[in-house]
Amino acid sequence: MEILKQRPSRNPKEVLTFVLLVSLSSVTLLTTLGVILSLVGDVVQFFRRVPLLEFLLAPEWTPLFAEPRYGIAPLIAGTFLVTAIALLVAIPLGLSLAIYLAEYASGSTRPRIKGTLELFEGIPTVVFGYFALLFVTPLLQWAIPDLNIFNPLSAGLVMGFAIIPYVSNVAADAMESVPRSIREAAYALGARPYEVALRVVFPAAISGIIAAIILATSRAIGETMIVAIAAGQRPTLTLDPRETIATMTSYIVQAATGDQPTGSTAFYALFAVGFTLFLLTLLLNILAQWVVERYRERYE
Repeated sequence: MEILKQRPSRNPKEVLTFVLLVSLSSVTLLTTLGVILSLVGDVVQFFRRVPLLEFLLAPEWTPLFAEPRYGIAPLIAGTFLVTAIALLVAIPLGLSLAIYLAEYASGSTRPRIKGTLELFEGIPTVVFGYFALLFVTPLLQWAIPDLNIFNPLSAGLVMGFAIIPYVSNVAADAMESVPRSIREAAYALGARPYEVALRVVFPAAISGIIAAIILATSRAIGETMIVAIAAGQRPTLTLDPRETIATMTSYIVQAATGDQPTGSTAFYALFAVGFTLFLLTLLLNILAQWVVERYRERYE
C-alpha cells in the first residue's frame, strides 16, 4: 500500500519522455490552429465584399466573369452529388467486406485481405481520376449516350471504390471488438452464422460502423484529384449525374493556378471555399466522435 501512495517518479528520462510526447501531441492542435488562422483573415476580407446570404443562397458561382456571382450552392451541390454516388458504392461493399473479415475469414486470410486493402488505399488518387476519365466514362457512355465526358457519375463510382477501405477496415475493427462471449451465447440459442453476424454482432458494433461511414463521407468530400479530372470544373447547380459539375475541391485546384490577381474578390473567394470545406470536414469528424461516445457499447 505504501508503494501505491508514493508520488510518480521524477526520473529525468521519464520527465523528458513526458515532455516529448506532449510536444508531439501538440503538433496536431497547433497545425489545426495554424490552418484556421491562415484562412480567417482572407475569409473576413471576402465577406466584407460579398454578403453572407449571397454566398450561401445565390445559385451561380462565376467569380471570373465580367459580372461575378459568388453563390457557393453549385459547388456544395456538386460535392454532395459525387459524395452520395461514392457512398452508394462504398457502404454496401465496404460493410459486406467488413462482415466477411470479422465473421467468416480465417486467421490467415484476414491479414492478407487487410494488407491488400491498405495497398489499395495507397494508390494515388490521380490514378483513379484518369481511370475514371479514360476507362469508366467511355463504358458508361456506351450505356448512357448523353453522358458528358466530364461527369459526376464516373467520378463518384470510382471514388466509391477508392474509399471502400475506410469503411471496411474501421467497421471490421469495430465488429472484431465485440466480445466472443456474445457470439457464443447467440450460437447456444440456436442462431445461425449469418444471424449472429447481422442480428447480434452488427448491432453491437453500430457506433463504430456509423463512425466508419461518417469518416468515409468526410474523406469523399475532401477528395480532390478524382473529381478535378473526371467530374469537370464547371459549377452547375444540378443533381443530374450526367452533367458536368464542379466541387469545392476541384474549384480550389482551378483557382490555385494564380489566374486571379492577389487582393481581388475572386482571390479571397478561394479562401472562403477552403474555409467552408474545412468546416464541413471538421463537423463530420466531430459528429463521428459524438456517435462513438453516444452509442458505444461497453462490456465488462
